[in-house]
Amino acid sequence: MTRAGERGDTPLRLGGDVRRGPKITITVNDRPVTAYLGESVAAVLIAEGYRAFRRTARAGEPRGLFCGMGVCYDCLVVIDGQPGRRACMTDVRDGMRVALQEGWGAPEDHPGSTR
Repeated sequence: MTRAGERGDTPLRLGGDVRRGPKITITVNDRPVTAYLGESVAAVLIAEGYRAFRRTARAGEPRGLFCGMGVCYDCLVVIDGQPGRRACMTDVRDGMRVALQEGWGAPEDHPGSTR
């Protein structure tokens, strides 16, 4: 395996004209976190050190960012009380509440639930 630069490739460098959006605050698992408008929920979670965003319903296996483009559904989180939201496809907004998802999310959303 070659590293960037060994074949003449150059690593991605952000130029001086790349700017972050305004600073906002979201809540992740009841903890205030700084985010920037224009970022995805997944980007904020990764920046905060989260690697697993949810646990599967059957085996409780950890899942996190995989494809990063909304195809695999491994990055599901609870956003503002709604489970099953794709972190990679959802932009942050000021005051947003994010929680890591356990299984199907809220009990009333579990298939076959009588609630």
